[in-house]
Formats: sequence, structure tokens, C-alpha cells
Amino acid sequence: MDQAVYAQGQRHPCGDLSNELDQLRAAGDRSSYVWIGLKDPTEAEFDLVRDELKLHPLAVEDALHGGQRAKVEVYEGSIFFVFKPLRYVEETSDIETGEMMIFVGEQFIVTVRRGEAAPLSSIRLALEAEPERLRLGPMGALHAIVDSVVDTYRAIDDEIALDLEQIETAVFGGETVSSENIYRLKREVLEFKRATSPLSAPLQMLHHATISPIQEDEIKLLIRDVSDHLHAVIDHVESYDRLLTDVLGAHLAQISVQQNSDMRKISAWVAIAALPTMIAGVYGMNFDNMPELRWTYGYFLVLAVMFGACGMLYRAFKRSGWL
Repeated sequence: MDQAVYAQGQRHPCGDLSNELDQLRAAGDRSSYVWIGLKDPTEAEFDLVRDELKLHPLAVEDALHGGQRAKVEVYEGSIFFVFKPLRYVEETSDIETGEMMIFVGEQFIVTVRRGEAAPLSSIRLALEAEPERLRLGPMGALHAIVDSVVDTYRAIDDEIALDLEQIETAVFGGETVSSENIYRLKREVLEFKRATSPLSAPLQMLHHATISPIQEDEIKLLIRDVSDHLHAVIDHVESYDRLLTDVLGAHLAQISVQQNSDMRKISAWVAIAALPTMIAGVYGMNFDNMPELRWTYGYFLVLAVMFGACGMLYRAFKRSGWL
């Protein structure tokens, strides 16, 4: 657990949650708030926060069990926000999905993080270095977190675009490409899509003037800017998904064409080899009366017929494109 009081743009130690909140609310400074950060909390560890901040039981249940789609739910006294942060593993080109739940209420914000994606320590340090951003209150902290997550989406977008370009160049450039690599990238794109697409509606709701629970116009403008960035990423992901489907189809078609070409070559060579085999088989039947067996040049004539017939077949198959 990482908890602190942010007042007048500065960080202060946090004591008892109830006392700290009572003091902040009594002071009447809405820019001051308590920030509590939790990482993979158990139910027992979350009990104190739940009781002190009077969080809604349904939201607490979602935060403890996880597995939620991106969403925003407005409860009495708090807003519950869920989204999926991602982490790109450079060594394997894999995308790891985490989960983050945020409770925002009157002068408090609680972040619950599951998985290793999107650590919040760097976001806190960045905010603490900018007192003006801290003075935006808990909604300002919410914007900073969401903005950081969407920036990570944009960075992953660039990495996937590069991976896709490499595969596309290899497939249509005649290089050897494994279908497994194409399918693996498509799976990563789908995982990316599952994290980004559901987040669009919650962000729109937050910056929409009539239904947003956010009162500050400046925060709404900041959230709208993040939403614009997210929509650009979603558009790219949709195009990556379609393009990978086309690339995979083209790759499988190339494999089918290559297999057909190989089968034609094999069939042509089998046909060429079958002719002398047939002739040799006839002469291996040990007939009593076969003029060529008693003729001095009989075997030479038969061999010449074999080679001549094979040559004609080879030329015919070559002209037809089978060889």
C-alpha cells in the first residue's frame, strides 16, 4: 500500500484515513485529497479502505475479483473506473494485460492494480514534480493515470505497426514466413483490441458535458484529449486486424500454390520415370519369341527409344510449366 495526502500541491504523510479526510473536508480546499494505491490486495487488506471511505459493495466486489471490462460506474459518493493497462515485452513481442480499478470520491482516490502492467510510482513522481497538476484534485490524478495508460497504448501501437510491416514485407517479398508468427501477431492485436475498444465509451462519458460526473471544465478538456488519442489507436488496431487477416489469407494461398507447383513437378518426374520402367518391365518378361532379343542392336534401339521418349516428355512438361 502506498498512501499520501496531497495538499497545496505538496505530498504529506497520511495517518488515519478518517481523520485525514475530515481535516481536508473541514479545510474546504477541494484540490487537496488522499491517494491510496493498492497492488493485488486481498479482501482483508481492502477492508480498512472500504470501511473508512464507505465504498459501494458492488464496486468493491469488482475490485477484489477483477476480470471486468473497461467501464465507468457512478455510485453515491464515488465513481468507479475500470480499464486494462498493457505492457509490451520487447524480447518476445508479446503484450501483457493488467487490470486497474480506480475509486474517485470527495477528496480521495483509490487505485487498485493487478498484474505488472502500468506501475503508478512514476506517475506519482511526475505529478509531485508539478504542483499545478496536483492542485487539479483527485480528478486530475485520474486524468494523469488514464493519460499514461493511453500513451502506453500509443507506444504499443507503434511497435505492432513495425512488426506488421516486417511480416507484410516478408510475405509479399518471397521470404520464408511461418504461419505461426502471423497468427501470433494477430492474437496480440486481438488482445490489444480487447483492452482499447471498451475504453472508448467510458472516456466519452467522462468528458461529455451533460452526463459527466466531472464538474471541472479543464479536466473534461484533458479527458477529451486523451479520448481523441485513444480513438486514433482504436482505428489503427481495427486496420491491423483486417490487414493481418488479409496477410494470413495471402500467405496460406501462397503455400497452396507452392504445394500445387511441387505436386506438378513430382507428377511430371514420375511420368518420365514410368515410361522406361514400363519398357524395361516388358523386356523383363523372358519371352521366347522377341526379335529384339536376337538382334545385335536390339538393346541399343530400346535404350534409344527410352531416352528419346523421356526427352520428349521432359520437353513437353517444361513447355507446359510443370518443370
